Amino acid sequence: MNQPSEAQAPKSSAEVVLHVDDIQKSYGAVQAVRGVSFDVYRGEVLGVIGPNGCGKTTLFNCILGQIKPNKGKVKLKGKDVSGWLPSQLALAGLGRTFQLLQVFSSMTVRENLLAAAQAHKGNLFSQLFMRPDLGLMPDVERMIEDFRLGHLANTPAGMLSYGQQKLLDIAMALMGNPEVVMLDEPAGGVNLSMLADVKSRLVELNKKRGTTLVVIEHNMEFIFEVAHRIIVLAEGQVLMSGTPDQIRNDPKVIEAYLGS
Repeated sequence: MNQPSEAQAPKSSAEVVLHVDDIQKSYGAVQAVRGVSFDVYRGEVLGVIGPNGCGKTTLFNCILGQIKPNKGKVKLKGKDVSGWLPSQLALAGLGRTFQLLQVFSSMTVRENLLAAAQAHKGNLFSQLFMRPDLGLMPDVERMIEDFRLGHLANTPAGMLSYGQQKLLDIAMALMGNPEVVMLDEPAGGVNLSMLADVKSRLVELNKKRGTTLVVIEHNMEFIFEVAHRIIVLAEGQVLMSGTPDQIRNDPKVIEAYLGS
């Protein structure tokens, strides 16, 4: 856990691509998210950590339109997208992965990526009058290359290991060239032999493509090595934010985890 982050932080003048303002969500008397605000800068990897039950996934779902917050706004590239449906947000450039994989087990790796690309860029006109792959196959092949999946391209997703399916799931979320991709526990359930591959692909994509990522993660070593900046949630609120080095040894963070 003492290794430095492998990611390269964006310049301080970077554009705010995602703005989250005062998100609140309650379930009866239980306040799951209590006034969380933060910005995400173009080209950065932002980590979101915190003890179990601190509101991380609820916050993600509020931002991504899966659930309706009681209060708060979300802006994507300066445009208010509060209350938009998940499908609308995806088309606008806000991608995501879930804790549960969203791959099609009977389809090959290549077919999964093509289906993801078509979902982002396909429309009725193109489906009727363009060739079946909508001209997206070059993008699919580039993604296969970037994720080192060439040897598995024609393999049904259901035959891949869990870690390989995680890589495919992340690649699918990136097929529409989203402005921001929000990843929910990309290291979760991945064995040690594959974990380094997942980490390397995320770091490489960020460096090579400038892909902006927001990552919920329980694996502290993983997030410390991937993220430029980390937000710590505790009891539905932002406890603190800072670089991995600032977060790692902060007494408030240590207390929040030990007290959970």
